[in-house]
Amino acid sequence: MKPTLHRRQVVKSLLEKRKGLLVVAGLGSTAWDITAAGDSPLSFPTWGAMGQAAMIGLGLALAQPRRRVLVVTGDGEMLMGLGALATIGVQRPANLSVVVIDNERYGETGMQATHTAHEVDLAAVARGCGFKQARIVTRKNQLAPLRAWIHQKRGPVFAQVKVVAEKLPLVLPPRDGVLLKDRFRAALLRDQGQTTFSSD
Repeated sequence: MKPTLHRRQVVKSLLEKRKGLLVVAGLGSTAWDITAAGDSPLSFPTWGAMGQAAMIGLGLALAQPRRRVLVVTGDGEMLMGLGALATIGVQRPANLSVVVIDNERYGETGMQATHTAHEVDLAAVARGCGFKQARIVTRKNQLAPLRAWIHQKRGPVFAQVKVVAEKLPLVLPPRDGVLLKDRFRAALLRDQGQTTFSSD
């Protein structure tokens, strides 16, 4: 089935009215997607850390158990860090969601096909690793339930969202890694009294 969803629309819908949601983005297109949806000090886009977004999200979820954490990453980045899914499955952070924006391409190196173009099912891998909820999303009417999962469902939650393979204008977050770290930390500490999730 040919994808019909567009990545920027998907990410924008997931981040609408995000409140205190903490967001980690994988390098490349997903970092640009979250920035296009509205740059925020509670967003942490990664630069040059391919395969690490899910592990950064796990560390954040464990350190901030009363905050919702969302990792938005790509299929190529997730394929490089599959071991992260096993570690998340063992740790079982109830406040963590991982969403893979899957265009079946390595967008930063020439749009070569990734393994998901050959029917590799990342949602099945996540289920096998112990995620409580894992699904493949292909239709627009599945986005609202996915958003509810991310903001309300006890995790860990995983979704592989199939999107059109398209080249989009870059919407770059700040390039300074120290600035990104410092502003994220400052925003997190400033909002420390805000509870967005209870693991009870």
